[in-house]
Amino acid sequence: MTSDTTIRLGHIGQISTRAHDLDRAVAFYRDVLGLPFLYRFGSLAFFDCAGTRLLIETPPSPEFDHPGSVLYFTVDDIQASWAQFMAQGIDAVDQPHIVGKLETVDVWMAFFRDTEGNLLALMSEVERKDS
Repeated sequence: MTSDTTIRLGHIGQISTRAHDLDRAVAFYRDVLGLPFLYRFGSLAFFDCAGTRLLIETPPSPEFDHPGSVLYFTVDDIQASWAQFMAQGIDAVDQPHIVGKLETVDVWMAFFRDTEGNLLALMSEVERKDS
C-alpha cells in the first residue's frame, strides 16, 4: 500500500553541543553570548536561539563526546557585535570578513570558540552601499 502523503519537515527545533564543564558553558552562553537561558535538567542546559532551542549537555557516552557542528549566530551589525565580544575576551579564531557577495548584500562571518573548544560563528548580511 502506498501513501500520497508527503512528510514535510519543519524548522530545526533543537541543536545540541557538548560541554565537559556545564556550569562554565552555561555562564558563557548566557552571560557572554547573551542567549536567554530556559532551564537546566541534570546534565542538560537549554537556551532559546530566536525560537530554536540550543541544548548544551555533558556527553552521556563516548559517542556524544565530540565537538559539535559549527553554530552560526546571525547578528545585525557584525562589527559592533565582534567588538563587544572582543571586549569580553572571547577566544577569536578569525576576524569579521566577507565570505560571499549576493545581489545586494555582502555575507560576513567571524569565527570564535566557546569555553569548551567548540567552533562558533557570527554571520551578517550587510547591504552594499553601491546597490
